[in-house]
Amino acid sequence: MTARPAKSAERRQVKQPVPGRPPRRPPRQQPGGGGALARLQLRVRRAWDRPLTAYYLIFGAGLLLTVLGLVMVFSASQIQALNSGLASTHFFRKQLIAAVLGTVLLLVAARMPIGLHRSLAYPLLAVSIFLLCLVQVPGLGHEVNGNQNWIYFGGPFQVQPSEFAKLALALWAADLLARKGEKKLLSQWKHLLVPLVPMTLLLLGLIMLGGDMGTAIILTAVLFGLLWLAGAPTRLFVAVLAAAASVSAFLIVASPHRMSRLGCIGATDPGPADQCWQAVHGIYALASGGWFGSGLGASVEKWGQLPEPHTDFIFAVTGEELGLAGTLSVLALFAALGYAGIRVAGRTEDPFVRYAAGGVTTWLTVQAVINIGAVLGLLPIAGVPLPLFSYGGSALLPTMFAVGLLIAFARSDPAAKAALAMRRPAPGQRTARRGLTGVSWKTRRRRAAKPPSRER
Repeated sequence: MTARPAKSAERRQVKQPVPGRPPRRPPRQQPGGGGALARLQLRVRRAWDRPLTAYYLIFGAGLLLTVLGLVMVFSASQIQALNSGLASTHFFRKQLIAAVLGTVLLLVAARMPIGLHRSLAYPLLAVSIFLLCLVQVPGLGHEVNGNQNWIYFGGPFQVQPSEFAKLALALWAADLLARKGEKKLLSQWKHLLVPLVPMTLLLLGLIMLGGDMGTAIILTAVLFGLLWLAGAPTRLFVAVLAAAASVSAFLIVASPHRMSRLGCIGATDPGPADQCWQAVHGIYALASGGWFGSGLGASVEKWGQLPEPHTDFIFAVTGEELGLAGTLSVLALFAALGYAGIRVAGRTEDPFVRYAAGGVTTWLTVQAVINIGAVLGLLPIAGVPLPLFSYGGSALLPTMFAVGLLIAFARSDPAAKAALAMRRPAPGQRTARRGLTGVSWKTRRRRAAKPPSRER
């Protein structure tokens, strides 16, 4: 058996490129190896880094949550409406009207310039304080489920001013911190707290007069989020947090109703006086849904066992009818909305946009966590709706305006502006590109890209 001859020096040399032939491309180097997982990671990373990612996430997640919320309100509210002597579509029609009005507000807010949003901060705050004061006027304020936080204007027109106070605080505090940041005053703790904390305490006092502690917790979370974005020192942050925790503990202990809700965390039995009835039946609804649910409209708990199936506990009905797949989809949409808001706040160079986007994202995320945590039995029932999802026009209108606000902030990014400008043709450009043939420029470009047919 003869040995194979060694390769000659000429064969070991690198081949020279042939004249007239393009050189071969070097193999593409993938980070962490050239496997399919590395390529998928690279594609996902490139998709997240695109300038319009936050814009599409906010718009898509907000639209899907609103549409899915309309479907679930229609399904969960029919029995409640019939038990109240109303038409089966009563609550759905009111929510649909609010969604249409909210869509108009979202589009208007998305197209408004940033300066106009800043100019709305003080008027919106003044109107919110005025309405919160009207709630305590006898004859105007109305009590619902033990909380006096509604104003009736006659007929079907009613407003919950505390919902508008969330948006007002986020915009006003963002404008305040931005102006103080321009003057280099945020390094002093007095300017960091005054007048932000006193104004927040005023709003909290007016809301707590009506007994709405859930909204008060959300406003407190917005305050802490803004202080964190403003760079508050750790000692100051801990001091404000300790004061808020002490006041909250006192308010909970002083109210037997709140203490009973605190005792229903993780409950599996309604209790001797059925004080945990709502929490337990929310767990029953989620547990009976399985992986893919019992089907849209086939919920059993909404037939009287589960209180507030179309408002505070609509997530439980969603879990029963759409199963784990439906609830995880809702959670994914809220996670996408929160991620996009954080991305907008982190990438902007405008301090007002940073604070406003951070405040709105904190508001929507914390409210969703409180609502879903209460349905899952992990948090006490706070009586706050699920943003963009639960029934309630007073909650839907400011929330959709806030989503439009985030869209406007995402559009204001220079890279996003350039990407949007490249996607839309200039005025008259599309007509000019058609020419006299009547064929669009896209069709002509596609025809030009096709290889010519070979002649026989």
